[in-house]
Amino acid sequence: MLHVSSVPFLTFNRKEWSSLREEIPSTLSPKEILNLRGINDNLSMNEVIEIYLPLSRLLNLYICSHIKRQNILEQFLSIQSQQHIPYIIGIVGGVAAGKSTTARVLQALLSRWTEHRVVELVTTDGFLYSNKILKKRHLMKKKGFPQSYDMTSLINFVSKVKSGVQSITIPVYSHIIYDIIPNAQQVIYKPDILILEGLNVLQTNHDYHYNLPGVFVSDFIDFSIYVDAPEYLLQEWYIDRFLKFCYTTFSYPNSYFYRYTQLSKKNIISIASQLWTKINRLNLQENILPTRERANLILRKDVNHIINNVQLRK
Repeated sequence: MLHVSSVPFLTFNRKEWSSLREEIPSTLSPKEILNLRGINDNLSMNEVIEIYLPLSRLLNLYICSHIKRQNILEQFLSIQSQQHIPYIIGIVGGVAAGKSTTARVLQALLSRWTEHRVVELVTTDGFLYSNKILKKRHLMKKKGFPQSYDMTSLINFVSKVKSGVQSITIPVYSHIIYDIIPNAQQVIYKPDILILEGLNVLQTNHDYHYNLPGVFVSDFIDFSIYVDAPEYLLQEWYIDRFLKFCYTTFSYPNSYFYRYTQLSKKNIISIASQLWTKINRLNLQENILPTRERANLILRKDVNHIINNVQLRK
């Protein structure tokens, strides 16, 4: 069943992985699955049952073990702590890989286990520097690269979560205006589980060539998932998503990319291809892809976002 080798991962094909759900029924309706889809993601009921239900079962087992370890520490210290220490799940991958869909599906599934845990979802986009700062630092063409994030604030946030701080406010990012929304805040209040989704949450000191931090976001993550796909598919999905955005989200006059919606389809595809090559592909190769083998689990996608292979760290 398992293809065991010298690499630190166990590899499962789709059928093998699906068998690990142990007849757990799906708690999501077809309508809910439709609402969880990304604009460019063909999430199906089969994908939920065969891939995400086994994954939610695994995560639930890890979370139960996490709670037991907290109880053991309290027993050892002879204390009865009221402090609430959430379990943090990191979801990583390249632009257009489908990270957001994976995050939303897991949030829905994990919140519906019999324990009825509170599951919060945070994207690291909220910790990007504002466009004003990025322009001042000449980083607009490096948006999404590690240096475009306020890493101090992001690390402070995950540190507070792991310290048991009950209520935390964080900035909110808008893909419509392509910037941090002024005076908008997301409140994270006493979650049992925090799902942190973003491009660069598994970096360590190897990935920083400036302002070397003493700790990293990855230090606070309990379980990490890398959403993987061949580069040619990521490019295809990015261009297709950009096109769809031009006919939907970008069509608002206040949208940062509104000017592109007035162009022909051919010109839009040309611009999207340039953005992929000059920014997103570069970030993928230099910063994101090198962190893949640090993940606890890798979801490998094929055409139509179908996951056909799962690798689980031993």
